[in-house]
Amino acid sequence: MKEKDSQYFKQVLTDQLKELLAHGDNTVIGMTESKENFPDPTDRASHETDRNFTLRIRDREHKLIKKIKKALDRIEEGSFGICDTCGEEISLERLNARPVTTECIECKTKAEARERALGI
Repeated sequence: MKEKDSQYFKQVLTDQLKELLAHGDNTVIGMTESKENFPDPTDRASHETDRNFTLRIRDREHKLIKKIKKALDRIEEGSFGICDTCGEEISLERLNARPVTTECIECKTKAEARERALGI
C-alpha cells in the first residue's frame, strides 16, 4: 500500500475513533446526570427501554473501537490492507467501505458462505 493511502486511512480511522469516544463520553455523562423519577410505570418502562437500546448501541461501538485500534496498529506495523486469510492486498474500494476489515472481499465472501452452510 502506498504511504499516501496509509496516511489517508490513518486519518479516517483516527477521526472515527475520536467521534466514537465522544459518543461514549456523552452517554456516560447523560446516564449519570439523569436522575429522573417517573411516577408512571409506563414512562419508566419506556425510559428503561430507550436506555437499554442506547447501551446496546454503545456496546457495538465499543467493539468497533477495538477494531479501529487494531487497524491503526496494523497501519503502524505496515500490515494494513493485507488479507489475513490469503495474504493478498485488500482493494481500496473495500477499505473505503470498511476500513477495519482484515479480509479481502473474496475471502470474506467464502467465509460467510461457510458460516451460512454450517448455520453459524
